[in-house]
Formats: sequence, C-alpha cells, structure tokens
Amino acid sequence: MRLALRADAQPPASAITNVVLRHDGSVRWDAPAITRSSCHVDVSAFPFDAQRCGLTFGSWTHGGHQLDVQPRGNGASLADFVENVEWRVLGMPARRRVLTYGCCSEPYPDVTFTLLLRRRAAAYVCNLLLPCVLISLLAPLAFHLPADSGEKVSLGVTVLLALTVFQLLLAESMPPAESVPLIGKYYMATMTMVTFSTALTILVMNLHYCGPTARPVPAWARAFLLGHLARGLCVRERGEPCGQSRPPKSPPSPQPPKGGAGLPAGPCHEPRCLCHQEALLRHVATIASTFRSHRAAQRRHEDWKRLARVMDRFFLGIFFSMALVMSLLVLVQAL
Repeated sequence: MRLALRADAQPPASAITNVVLRHDGSVRWDAPAITRSSCHVDVSAFPFDAQRCGLTFGSWTHGGHQLDVQPRGNGASLADFVENVEWRVLGMPARRRVLTYGCCSEPYPDVTFTLLLRRRAAAYVCNLLLPCVLISLLAPLAFHLPADSGEKVSLGVTVLLALTVFQLLLAESMPPAESVPLIGKYYMATMTMVTFSTALTILVMNLHYCGPTARPVPAWARAFLLGHLARGLCVRERGEPCGQSRPPKSPPSPQPPKGGAGLPAGPCHEPRCLCHQEALLRHVATIASTFRSHRAAQRRHEDWKRLARVMDRFFLGIFFSMALVMSLLVLVQAL
C-alpha cells in the first residue's frame, strides 16, 4: 500500500507492527507512519480560503483480484487529530474507486481521503486587514483638512507609505502562487485610491492658491459647481444657512457718469471749487479705480477658494464611500 502523490524523498519510516489475519480472509495492518503529500492549493481567497487535498491509497503491484481496498466507514477518524493553529479540519470523507488500465485486464481499487481544510483568518484580520481598513478610511480625510494647514499632501503621502510597509509584510506572509489573493487585490485597490486622492489634493491646492491675478471662474463652473453642487454639499459662506447657497455674482463694471453728473455745466466762478483741481481729481479717480480692481481681484480669489472647498467636499464623499464599500466587501468574507 502506497500513497499515490507522495512527496517524500525517502520512503516513510514505519514501526514494525503485526498483521491481524481473520478467518474470513480479511487482513488488517495498522502501520503508523509520517508521510508527505502534494496537492493543488488555491489562495485566491487568502486569508479566507478553504482547501481540498486528496490522499489516494492503493497498490501498485497487486490487482483487485489479489488485494481489495475498502474504507472503514464514510471517512477517516479525527479522534486523534491534533489541533493546528493555522488550519481547521472540517472533515475527511473517503471514496472508493475501481480503475482499469490499458496494460492490464484486472481492476485496481483505491481509496481517496479528501482532507477539507479552512484557514484560521483571525490573526491575518487583526494584523494585516484591520490596519489597512483604518488607514484607507483615514486617507479621504485629507480632503477635509483646511488648505492653509499645509498638511493635506503630507497626509496622503504618509498613508501611501504606511500601505507600502503593510504590503511588504503581506508579501512575506502570503504563500507563493500565480493568482493574486483577495487581500492583495484589496491592498492594490487601496493604494491606487490613495494615489489618486493625493493627486486630486494637489489639484485642489492649486485651485485654492490661485492668486488675485488669476482668470475669473468660468460661467459653467460658477453656475454648476458654485451653485447647484455647493448647495447640495452645504458649502456656504459664513453666516449663510445650508441649502441656500448662491453663486457669487461678478462685480459690476464701473460705468462712467452720464452727462457729466456732478460737474458744473459751464465755467465755475468759485475759486475753491474742486473742478479747478484737475490733478487732484485725476489722483482720486486713479485711487478709486485701483481700489475697484483690488476688490474685483479679491472676489476672484475668493471664488477660486470657494471652488476648492466645493471640490474638497465632493471628493471627500466620493473617496470615503469607495473606501467604505471596499472595506465592507472584504470584511464580509470573514463572516
């Protein structure tokens, strides 16, 4: 009797035991031995995977007419099984087969014991999965930080470095396989999400720090982003109630006085009248024009800052929802 898929380099050492021969011709041979076998391992659902390993016992030299192999019961007895810290044995059913080869006319029976294993995933969940879930939920909060804090991009880079460290730890714990395990796909998706969130954070920072010399906000962005989207996301100015956000209006262009309003129609005979101070009037007009230009530039700057806040709030909801959905999909596998 030999194990079909034995992986031992040397034949297994067995203790010398007696053979029990009964009057009906049945023979029972209890030969304790330690042996190794090879079987296909599928780690696509690691660390929530279950494995099926078949152990086939039969004779290579004796046919079915000389040696008949029958299982005792429906499966192997697990009464003396020693519990393993990584695997849980679900059962070991037995199945008898009778094979006929082309070289011989007589049948060759064998018995296959299927070892049903399930990995204990508690250690992997606590040490590898939960930290990644918490870090992935922390990454979208970079959109909630004020732009003036100077830590928005730093938070994204720190989260990405932390995920890289956990990815290296995961690579050491995973068994070698061709397919990418479930937890590996989750890490890759999380790192991709954090990379995109960091890139979008840099884009939002550029919008926030558009100086007074920047172009005005486009009309479509003013109507859609600063109007409808800002109202839906409750991005409002100080003192403005939620849900009543209005798109800021463009500052009115200064209009020249009609008909010379404020100036005398004819020559003025008052020596102290301001109409005789032409240089002073030019300076006052220059100061007023500069003040209006400065106010218009400040309004443009405030519009870009408000647009950056709207984009921050929008990306916060999108990426937080993505991180939450991905984490729930992975954690459901552990239940």
